[in-house]
Amino acid sequence: MESLYHPVKIGNVELKGNLFLAPVAGYSDAAFRSVCIENGACFTYTEMVSAEALVRKNLKTETLMKRACNEKAYAVQIFGGEPEIMAQAAKIVVEKTHCEVIDINCGCPVPKIIKTGAGSALTREPEMLFKIAKAVVEAVESTPVTVKIRSGWEQKQITWREAAQAALDAGVSAITIHPRTRAQGYEGHSDWSVMKELVKMVNNRVPVFGSGDLFKPEDARDMLLQTGVSGVMFARGAMGNPFIFKDATSLLTDGAYQPVPPDVRVKTGFIELERLVAETNEKHACMEMRKRFSAYSKGIQNGALLRAKIVHAATVQDYADIFADFLH
Repeated sequence: MESLYHPVKIGNVELKGNLFLAPVAGYSDAAFRSVCIENGACFTYTEMVSAEALVRKNLKTETLMKRACNEKAYAVQIFGGEPEIMAQAAKIVVEKTHCEVIDINCGCPVPKIIKTGAGSALTREPEMLFKIAKAVVEAVESTPVTVKIRSGWEQKQITWREAAQAALDAGVSAITIHPRTRAQGYEGHSDWSVMKELVKMVNNRVPVFGSGDLFKPEDARDMLLQTGVSGVMFARGAMGNPFIFKDATSLLTDGAYQPVPPDVRVKTGFIELERLVAETNEKHACMEMRKRFSAYSKGIQNGALLRAKIVHAATVQDYADIFADFLH
């Protein structure tokens, strides 16, 4: 029997393993992706980038898609509702980043994204999904294109089959599914049986990756066993816990893992802070790291007291003072 942890191919891109960091809006910047890679992530995705903003030469958008310092292979995720704009944006991404994969967001449930005909709106409109995916595939030729879909718009409108078929017909190199509906957002439970059905339907033509409710290493093992997906994507489960990749790798290969001690958690947070300061500036990085250090401090003794201070931290020195006991 093939090991649950194994290499994966996305088109012409070969990856050593099948544990990925999902695209997470407002979180998966280069600094966070870099610490995930250091802790065993086999492939990473940028947060979603607006195709419209790229075509209009928005500079802030360009920083979202920069390669991390240690990123050998990564995907830039783009969103938009118009085939021509998406094709233009994909070309810009490849020219500027030389990223290994372009991912199309067909799953975001946020109203302002859906209003533009992007995100989950595309899972509901397979014809448009096909047009967009085909336009992007043709625009970037040798760069593999992948899509991320949801199970449907709402419980009465389950459209993942049509969406997946449209993506396959357009020539994508992999499909990721988050088996919740747009109406569910991130509430309730993701329906892993949908993943299993999708794997059966795709029938090895391209890899299928699973996302949704992966909060601990055992969840990754269970998803791989129960659904037959080729790989799994951690999203919220990796927030403040980039160690989930290392732990899941150990669980899948050796059957057990050792949780990371509190001082290592804190020191990893400081590595992320340092890189974020270098990428942006101290003020922005320190504001951004409030939510991230709050996540790093979960499960640490007196974590609640630490978090009460974290939410006021404004400088690197503030964080150093808060975590002084862990840094020496």
